[in-house]
Amino acid sequence: MKRLPSIKQLQYLLALHEHQHFGRAAEACYVGQSTLSAAIANLEETMDTQLLERDHKTFIFTSLGEDVVRQARHIIEQCEELTEFARSQGKPMAGPFRLGCIPTIAPFVLSEVMTLCRERYPDLQLLLREDTTDNSLHALAEGRLDMVLLALPYETGALHTEILAQDGFKLVLHKDWLGRGFNQDISQWPDESIFLLEREHCLTGHAVKACELEDSRKVNPFFATSLHTLTQMVNNKLGVTFMPQMAINSGLLDSTELITQPPSSGNAYRDIGVAWRPTSSKARSYRLMTNLISEVLLQKCRGEE
Repeated sequence: MKRLPSIKQLQYLLALHEHQHFGRAAEACYVGQSTLSAAIANLEETMDTQLLERDHKTFIFTSLGEDVVRQARHIIEQCEELTEFARSQGKPMAGPFRLGCIPTIAPFVLSEVMTLCRERYPDLQLLLREDTTDNSLHALAEGRLDMVLLALPYETGALHTEILAQDGFKLVLHKDWLGRGFNQDISQWPDESIFLLEREHCLTGHAVKACELEDSRKVNPFFATSLHTLTQMVNNKLGVTFMPQMAINSGLLDSTELITQPPSSGNAYRDIGVAWRPTSSKARSYRLMTNLISEVLLQKCRGEE
């Protein structure tokens, strides 16, 4: 019988690639460093190829080793899904489901998503992770998440994406600033009058593009870390901002003196969608989760009547 790599060897290889250190990788795998080192050497022997270039105290992965890591990650992912499939007796929406979500969406939809999941799918263990788009997509590609709820457009590579709703942008300003000309074209607004989120939040890029904000002089050099911070800045009459409809509908502006207006650029919005790995065997669960999230977004992204 042909010799094949073991799952444990592949797990050790992935740990070594993640930690880039034999000692830390062995600790993460709860084995001794000699055990992990021997397993990697046996893996190379089984494959009859060099995965690592070793020096006295350092190593690097060969180009082939990097390719093997990517394939190994896919194999481990499939094994994990097979185990979950067997434990849930093949039923969709059962067992653990790891959903990632970006910070400019998570506070406004995840509680409703969690509530609906508990009502409709009591056998599902929904595990939530809030992080930036880049980090979430990286975790998704590596099999550490099953699905990501995000704002589009965004470069997602080979991942499958679906748009579920349009989340319109509104100009948010203090009621005392109604006569300051913010109903005019953005080019006529005062310099440094627009407050936005830090650039690692994709909401900033979507707002800039959707609202046709081309003159960087209009943007204040201060960048907020959250929509709540933006709300406070604008409520203290320091400037104006653009906010998504779902945040406004969730009551973010309640107990403030802020009002909203349509952007002068017209129909400005971001798309809200989901992403998952097309190679995953959880297609039925992905479809059911997508339908559930769509129900929540239908209410959350609804514009003013």
